[in-house]
Amino acid sequence: MTVWDRPEPPSRPVPLDRERIVAAAVALADEGGLEAVSLRKVAARLNAGPMRLYGFISTKEELFDLMVDEVQAEILPEEQAGDWREALRVLAHRTRLAALRHQWLADLLGNRPSLGPNGLAVTEATLAALDGHADIDTVMRAVETVSAYFTGAIRREIANLRAERATGLSKRDWQRASGPHVTKMLATGRFPALSKAVHDGTDVDAETTFATGLDWVLDAVAAKLTQQPT
Repeated sequence: MTVWDRPEPPSRPVPLDRERIVAAAVALADEGGLEAVSLRKVAARLNAGPMRLYGFISTKEELFDLMVDEVQAEILPEEQAGDWREALRVLAHRTRLAALRHQWLADLLGNRPSLGPNGLAVTEATLAALDGHADIDTVMRAVETVSAYFTGAIRREIANLRAERATGLSKRDWQRASGPHVTKMLATGRFPALSKAVHDGTDVDAETTFATGLDWVLDAVAAKLTQQPT
């Protein structure tokens, strides 16, 4: 029986339900990451005894499942775009924005599919975008490919943000600090391709990088769809 199938116990003496528990857990994770979340800490935030939470949630993994499903509600658009490409683009960008608001989400993206109502709705919207454009196996591979791209891109972006916080150095500050070492290594002539990238490449922001990579992946999906028999 999943956490969504199991009924909730009575809410006395302190008013308590899964919605309050999940909201408290999300707030803790937003403040300190997943390591800041435990049933004991959630109970303390709700002024409830830790054992009471076990009537609603059996394990921390179940709590994480509920937290992810809560954030999935922020990803689901109000309306489904008519064009499959725009629909997948919107879902990818909304996932990125949700992860920037709740950076702990990056640690849970790519795990087993969310079985909560919001997670299932996001999956349905994703598959529905390509429904009728190809056979189901091609649709599944296309969805997996797009998901693999934005999951990896989001995790990289969040990792960079965490590095900034941990070191106190912005991307520019880090580049300046490491500049002498990089310059010395490139001067050896052992890294010509890297040297060209450093000296001639255009530095763009994270959002532009994400959008560009996503469009390239969608181009590849579009090319595959045109190969499907009519």
